[in-house]
Amino acid sequence: MADIMDTLSKVRKFVLSEERRFHSAQHEEIASGATTDIYFVRTYEILKHLGKADTPVVAEIFPRKPGILCGVVEVLELLKDREVKIWGLPEGSDFSPKEVVMRIEGPYSQFGLYETAILGMLASASGWATAAREIKEAAGDKPFICFGARHVHPAVAPVMERAAIIGGASGASCILAAKLVGQEPQGTMPHALILIVGDTVETALAYHRLMPPEAPRTVLVDTFKDEAEESLRVAEALGPALQAVRLDTPGERGGVTPALVKEVRHRLDLAGFNHVKIFVSGGLYPEKIRELKEAGADAFGVGSYISGAPPIDMTLDLKVVEGRPLAKRGRLPGIIPNPRLQRLK
Repeated sequence: MADIMDTLSKVRKFVLSEERRFHSAQHEEIASGATTDIYFVRTYEILKHLGKADTPVVAEIFPRKPGILCGVVEVLELLKDREVKIWGLPEGSDFSPKEVVMRIEGPYSQFGLYETAILGMLASASGWATAAREIKEAAGDKPFICFGARHVHPAVAPVMERAAIIGGASGASCILAAKLVGQEPQGTMPHALILIVGDTVETALAYHRLMPPEAPRTVLVDTFKDEAEESLRVAEALGPALQAVRLDTPGERGGVTPALVKEVRHRLDLAGFNHVKIFVSGGLYPEKIRELKEAGADAFGVGSYISGAPPIDMTLDLKVVEGRPLAKRGRLPGIIPNPRLQRLK
């Protein structure tokens, strides 16, 4: 069991290495309690002095609004060596406002210091998973990939994109995120490749020649020319090998519109390229996805709608102390029954 930062003396002696490269917390620092709010360390100091640090308690966690629960796996990992019992909703479950999503029972000294980290893990991941579920509901049977890693700090990018997969994304472009769920990362080419090569068709041919067979033949068609024109040029060059064209028209050019999707679909079909799918990305959100799907889009890449989703506020309350039902004013004392909870630890 890792030594935890449970005294003010340990906090004072905690010195950052001059060789530290990034600001994000390391795994060992999270496990040690270095990311906690300082008032929990002060609480430990006082309870130890009073001989009450090991007081048996029951804590319950509930959300402020509905959503999809994510982050449970990390919480279990954080508390795996602690002497506590845990009940909770399985990862990926839907929840209602004020519903108890997790219950922790044991000596307060075994988990109290981690309240900050536990709530942060659940709040952020659930917010991202919930946004992904909203995209999934809009996309219906059409797949979507999470492209949100570039919008968040790299330390949490895999957490975010993994949460998106839990919420309904078909995959993730972030390598680590995909690996965390046993998938391979998804994606084809950026505009940078086409800009450096200088021609979309030449880029597509090089990609097809050099990339392994399992790499999807999806080609960007909005870099240099009209999207419909470029789609036909690429389709004629790659023939049956082309799986999809990707529309990522920037907002400066009006973005991807239903009319554009319809035109590209019509022109591809007219030229005999019915097999070529249309993949759309760039500032997508549920309402726009519904419109583009109706217009003929086959798949989507979604970034900022998921990565920018606000955390779902989670609250942890002590509800039982030494066997007695207790709670702060405004909350109901004692355990709140929830038959959906499962024993997790």
